[in-house]
Amino acid sequence: MLEELKAKVCQANLDLVKHGLVIFTWGNVSAIDRASGLVVIKPSGVSYDTMKPSDMVVLDLDGNIVEGTLRPSSDTPTHLVLYKAFPNIGGVVHTHSTYATAWAQTGRDIPNIGTTHADYFHEDIPCTRDMKKYEVFDEYEKETGNVIVERFKNMNPDDTPAVLVKNHGPFTWGTDADNAVHNAVVLEQVAKMAFIASTIHNNYTCAKKDVYLADPVPPMNKHLIEKHYSRKHGPNAYYGQEKTDEK
Repeated sequence: MLEELKAKVCQANLDLVKHGLVIFTWGNVSAIDRASGLVVIKPSGVSYDTMKPSDMVVLDLDGNIVEGTLRPSSDTPTHLVLYKAFPNIGGVVHTHSTYATAWAQTGRDIPNIGTTHADYFHEDIPCTRDMKKYEVFDEYEKETGNVIVERFKNMNPDDTPAVLVKNHGPFTWGTDADNAVHNAVVLEQVAKMAFIASTIHNNYTCAKKDVYLADPVPPMNKHLIEKHYSRKHGPNAYYGQEKTDEK
């Protein structure tokens, strides 16, 4: 069942290791087959060194296991909430990548202060609120998904396919598993660049003003954000080559 999708999801999980986004088993990738409404996700706690496509677990959107002998990722309920809430996404990634997780641990959005960020994410990368006690001790992973959806109440998840869960780490999504991994790699890079830029800005500003605390890095102007985002996304995108039906 869904053999091709299982192979793609397995490879996408291995790609997290290749790109340095996970160590040990600190991450997971899933993908959904919208036609059947079934989700494929990595099993919980299985080493990337031995993981194979047949280990992948197939579930329905209610979390019922349809195929597979292993326990699915503990983050599965979060993935399922996102698939239900964001109908255009085809893959979800969760990691504990260093820089993105560091931003999540501070509870701060990653500001859109550079064109690399704007090429992929239209807005600041949002960080969710503190989770309440009942959310943590009731259905924690499901409620994690709910606070992500809540944070996107006034945002388009297709335009900014990433979030930071406060004190936890990043989730990204995309049109499929590969695209979601791609966005996770980019997110880690923009998180790193934003951290370095903020450090440079703060050191320079504090030394210049002889103060201990500096103002945040000035935001990038809106027309530069719009230009860079629209070069790669939407009807007027012109980055890269035209796609054809030829193979």
